[in-house]
Amino acid sequence: MAFDDTLTRRQLLKGAVVLGAASAVGGPVLAACGGGGETTEPSPTAAGAPKKGGHIMSGVSGGSAKDELDAHTAYRTVPQIAMQWQLYDALLGFDPEHKLINLLAESYEASDDAVVHTVRLKSGLVFHDGKPVTADDVVFTYKRILDPKTNASGADQLSDLSPSGIEKLDDLTVRFTLDRPNAVFWEALAFFPNAIVPVGYSPRVGEGLIGTGPWVMKNYVPGERADFTANPDYWGEGPFADELSMIQFADATARLNALIDGQVDHIELVEPAQVPIIESNSDLVLLQAKSGGWKPFTMRIDQKPFDDVRVRQAMRLIADREQMISHALSGYAWLGNDMYAPFDPGTPDLPQREQDLEQAKSLLKQAGYDNNLTVELITSDAVGSGMVAAAQVLAEQAKGAGVTVNVKNVNADIFYGTDYLKWTFAQDYWGTRNYLPQTTLVTRRKAPYNETHWRDDEWEKIVDEAFATVDDGKRNDLVAAAQNIEYERGGLIVWQFNTLLDAYRDTLGGVIPDTWGQSACKSRYNLMYFK
Repeated sequence: MAFDDTLTRRQLLKGAVVLGAASAVGGPVLAACGGGGETTEPSPTAAGAPKKGGHIMSGVSGGSAKDELDAHTAYRTVPQIAMQWQLYDALLGFDPEHKLINLLAESYEASDDAVVHTVRLKSGLVFHDGKPVTADDVVFTYKRILDPKTNASGADQLSDLSPSGIEKLDDLTVRFTLDRPNAVFWEALAFFPNAIVPVGYSPRVGEGLIGTGPWVMKNYVPGERADFTANPDYWGEGPFADELSMIQFADATARLNALIDGQVDHIELVEPAQVPIIESNSDLVLLQAKSGGWKPFTMRIDQKPFDDVRVRQAMRLIADREQMISHALSGYAWLGNDMYAPFDPGTPDLPQREQDLEQAKSLLKQAGYDNNLTVELITSDAVGSGMVAAAQVLAEQAKGAGVTVNVKNVNADIFYGTDYLKWTFAQDYWGTRNYLPQTTLVTRRKAPYNETHWRDDEWEKIVDEAFATVDDGKRNDLVAAAQNIEYERGGLIVWQFNTLLDAYRDTLGGVIPDTWGQSACKSRYNLMYFK
């Protein structure tokens, strides 16, 4: 059964704010603890000691032969990210309910002016090769991330940090002194591509992938599969199985068939249309997770026709979001309103944007397009379940405003290849984040994934001020102001937030939902066990 789509945005945000507020850091972070959401499967801890042993086989989405698993640069495809999670850990992180927790950190503290941030590691941590984790590794890691030659995914979230500001205090303690205040610096420490690696880390494809994660790399064939063995020295819960294999399938039908035939124990990214098949099979279990993950349409504001804000607003008014959710996702999503970060406590209650074809026509005519606008929309199954269908639904809706949308479906190698971030009109996917860290990835001037090529001086000034504002209430007001600007003139059509679907055989336990937005269980294979 899908989550109730009739809830108002205010109701959704009221519940979401509780989660977002729980992420605020005003002092030391508590030790990591287990968590969970709605599920028919109890937490392994709650259910008693899970069984040990076995080989988990998971069917995941297709990637690329060009994929690699460098802790700091591999951040392109869904399976690539999921494989990273098995190998590496950051200092901080989020539990399944998006509450901030410690991972490798024993404690984290920020100074009153948000300039000095101090992290102390847990004692007794070791890497996959048996080497102890020390402050030297933390210093090396963050200097590697900041090195332009690394081209690290998390570097932009560290724009307030210089290499000289990273200091070892003792064997387990590191102090980060920022160039300017950053009241949400903890978000960068919790960004999973900022994972801790050993001094001298220099991986190659399938080799040297050394981290502290629950699984140790055994074999890796990019675009095909990854095989792992359990990390006997893992600091956290599990793993309970002895081995894990993540098998890549190019399409959802092949994944489901592999699950039905017993070739795999678990699959991610179930298509909504496949739900009746799963629910009719007594050997299979459907897992749902309502997340803050989102899959936007992206319009480049520096290229025609989207360089005109009237065209961008017209496209947003063309979208019948409820119809798209119903037709493309069978109702397995919740309503979006052209802004991301629904769980951020600063997110304002903006007027819900609804389809208005007459207003869209008027805006297009003002922009010089009178039933004669044609655009190409690039889509791919690699973006996620139902996204090709969503593109086709939007194309049908656009006809009502005299707009021709030519949908072009490409494979993952092309979509996330050399032209990624160059598409004039396309789609993409993102997980659950608060507003400010998301801006460092998609909308700030140096954001590595600025799909819309967003540039706005007024907005940038507000966001810069928000990063430097320690007072939570004042920072939330600035976040709301920045969101209002993007809502009025941004290049994203955020029409939904994900209800994620996984499926697994009933012989598997410890499968719990996660809000993050990658797969319904966030690929937490360390918690899974055979009954």
